[in-house]
Amino acid sequence: MESLSSLEGQQEERPAWRIRTLQIVFIAIFAVYAARLFGMQVMSGELYRSQARNISRRTTIIPAQRGELYDRGFSRPLVYNRESFAVRITPAEIPREDMASLIDRAARIINVSREQIERKIPPEAYNQYQPVEVAANVPFNIIASLAENIDSLPGVSWQSKPVRNYGDIGSLSHPIGYVGDITREELTVLLNKGYQPGDMIGKLGIEKQYDELLRGKEGWEIRTVDVRGRRISGDANYVREAPVMGKNLVLTIDRTIQTLAEKALGNRMGAVVVMRPANGEILAMVSYPWYDPNIFSRSSSAEYQTLINDPNKPFLNRAIQSSYPPASTFKIVMTTGILAENAFSPEQTVQCQGELSYGERVWRCHIRKPGHGRLNLQQGMAQSCDIYYWQVGRDYLGVERIASYAKEYGYGEATGIDLPGEIAGFIPTPLWKDRQFHERWSGGDTMNMSIGQGYTLVTPIQMANMVCMAVNSGIIYRPHLLKEVRDPLTGAVEQSIAPEIIHQSTIKPEIFARVRRDMRSVISEGTARYPVNIRSVEIAGKTGTGEVGRTDNHWHSWFTAYAPYETSRPEERVVVSIIVEAVNNWEWWAPYASAILFQGIFANQTFEEAIRTLGLQHIMPAAGRRE
Repeated sequence: MESLSSLEGQQEERPAWRIRTLQIVFIAIFAVYAARLFGMQVMSGELYRSQARNISRRTTIIPAQRGELYDRGFSRPLVYNRESFAVRITPAEIPREDMASLIDRAARIINVSREQIERKIPPEAYNQYQPVEVAANVPFNIIASLAENIDSLPGVSWQSKPVRNYGDIGSLSHPIGYVGDITREELTVLLNKGYQPGDMIGKLGIEKQYDELLRGKEGWEIRTVDVRGRRISGDANYVREAPVMGKNLVLTIDRTIQTLAEKALGNRMGAVVVMRPANGEILAMVSYPWYDPNIFSRSSSAEYQTLINDPNKPFLNRAIQSSYPPASTFKIVMTTGILAENAFSPEQTVQCQGELSYGERVWRCHIRKPGHGRLNLQQGMAQSCDIYYWQVGRDYLGVERIASYAKEYGYGEATGIDLPGEIAGFIPTPLWKDRQFHERWSGGDTMNMSIGQGYTLVTPIQMANMVCMAVNSGIIYRPHLLKEVRDPLTGAVEQSIAPEIIHQSTIKPEIFARVRRDMRSVISEGTARYPVNIRSVEIAGKTGTGEVGRTDNHWHSWFTAYAPYETSRPEERVVVSIIVEAVNNWEWWAPYASAILFQGIFANQTFEEAIRTLGLQHIMPAAGRRE
């Protein structure tokens, strides 16, 4: 009986134990949920409220206007901005299943290819809330079409975006350059400098060199939107920071001289550099052929591809990115070395009979039989006698000293001009030839080098620097295109570029005075007495004819000079360096182009007035080789 009572008592205790267990479990669950709710609402409430606000608020970047570019007169801009629109797509606002059809509809309205949009919005970016720019320079009528269809285009938006306008800058396309969309490779390098996907960035020239000054600072706005991404009126949380326009840059370029140089070179492959030797300012820089940078704002891939495939390489700035044998202009270096080393008396003469036998070949001067006769150093420079410099260079000066004086003039090193892509040219040495070709340097190599042929290569900007050094008695200033940085709103000058000495020679000033005198004799009584001996100003310079291969009538035409020859105002002096490539019909044009330039600059004449004054309007291409 007792055992039965005990069993019944145990059965009554089990339900009570189970109830208490369930009660504990329920209380624990409630406590957990209560704690979690407390944490979300109280401890982390502000965090979740911020996230909720962010879901309904969008940050939009407001592009900054790029700074304008002016010539040295600061009258009207060479490069400015014009209003346009950019179309953007926010991928995360588009249902995944609707993405393909939306891209199709947007591409048709914007008039771009579907592939262009897909390249900018790959599948891995579909969850991105950041707007992606899919088209720039979009006209207003297309924006109106987008607005009419906005209900069927979720995630599509647009904003005003200034577009670069280069006007009719012609040959200034090389020094100025152009802008384009930043690439992934560029973004990898520049991300830590504040650049973002979709940014416009300088690609060539001044646009690239001073991109950080020109680009300005982007603005932004934060606004509340509804589920369709539409802006809510009366948004109390709207925040905006205005963009800051980039700096305006004033270049050293003189628009009048640039036009004059452009027309003087004409449609001839080559380059022109005009600069001030007193401070290194570039007054004109022409490289032909050039290109129209406005094609990049037209998004014309066909035009761009045509330029890329052009064998004449219109994107190549020949003034700083092409090197040529300096030919007889190198005799300025040779004359300096002969005088400075006292290697051969300047009054001692050499007999030129028109040809010279050496090393199992006959070396012919540009004046064939009977040659120039007996010449001293000044006469050798004036008549550009190859035999004089062959003999003196090989037997008295030597390759090591020739190379040393070439480097003294800056050859073999980049000038450091404020443009990207400059090359250094080349000055050969016996050690280089031994390592490159496993051959010994010969006397014939020295002879070739003595008249600027063989392996020696220089750029037109280096050629101009060479003359600047002679003019300045040993001082070379860094060539530069930037003159001033100005505030875009007030026009106030924030920075003026001071002249920078990049080399100061230890050669005695009287040596350079003698070199200048010999350069003047080239014009007054030598090879350039007919094309360049003009009345408006006295010129000193040197002609050069660079042989290309061994085909007759196939030479580069060089002329490098300065004016005025003598002056009490060194700041008015101008150096001109011109190369006309051998691919052109042979006409020995560089000296004539220089005469037009000096006439236009110092007589204040246009190209048309200058050629009439000089009587060149009916000039015919000259036949034969002339030094």
